[in-house]
Amino acid sequence: MVEGLVTIERIETQTSPEGGCIEIWTLNRPDRLNALNRATHQELIQACDRAESNDNVRVVVITGAHSPQDTKRPKPKSFAAGADIAEFSGKSSDDVRPFFENNAWEKIWNLTKPTIAMVDGYALGGGTELALSCDIRIASEDSNFGQPEINLGLIPGGGGTQRLTKIVGYGHAMELILTGDMIPANRALEIGLVNSVVPSSKLRGEVIALATKIAEKSPYTIKVAKRAIRSALDLPLTQGILAERSEFVALFDTEDSSIGVEAFLSKQKPEWVGK
Repeated sequence: MVEGLVTIERIETQTSPEGGCIEIWTLNRPDRLNALNRATHQELIQACDRAESNDNVRVVVITGAHSPQDTKRPKPKSFAAGADIAEFSGKSSDDVRPFFENNAWEKIWNLTKPTIAMVDGYALGGGTELALSCDIRIASEDSNFGQPEINLGLIPGGGGTQRLTKIVGYGHAMELILTGDMIPANRALEIGLVNSVVPSSKLRGEVIALATKIAEKSPYTIKVAKRAIRSALDLPLTQGILAERSEFVALFDTEDSSIGVEAFLSKQKPEWVGK
């Protein structure tokens, strides 16, 4: 466990190649509902760099810390309640542009490792954008999502207008961004913003089970699969099909492809080598 504004927990997995782990990154500002300030972004960027260069990291899970609930005025549960608005006060475009050109949303989006947002509580503004930067989103029944930037005379600046539209569609994105309204987890599930909704008490177990299932696959093939799926967001269908075909055919020259086919035919568990 690395202590800071982002704590990192590693869960070892019984996978091949040996040494694989799931990393859980927890935003650790519960007193501020895990609002994303500059320092938090920097720690997330550093965590991305370490994970990207570490072959043992198979899946990254991102979540938010909760305040103790036994106090007189406990804070509500939060994944990340947006950006730290105090850092916007008195700023000009020249002041904020460098930060938004080097932010954690894009760094997480560009990770080659699979990422899962484990949302329990408020995910608002930059918090929703952080969840959107992940590949998969699992939410508790106690979660709420929204892009309330319009209420500050702003628009989403961490990819919200783009990724939200790709994920939920034009109409739903317009409604969320132009009204600034929050929606509960069950509505987020209806419009495709999250993959599934589970009771808060079961959230961690469900996410770890999903992350473990993904971690058991060939890490090299997972990377190729993520790259191919992402290309569908940027390429027209005909070009995307060609890109997929190229990725598929190239896998036949990898060791893991041969291992997987032979393991299937012999009804054995594959022992991946990661290449």
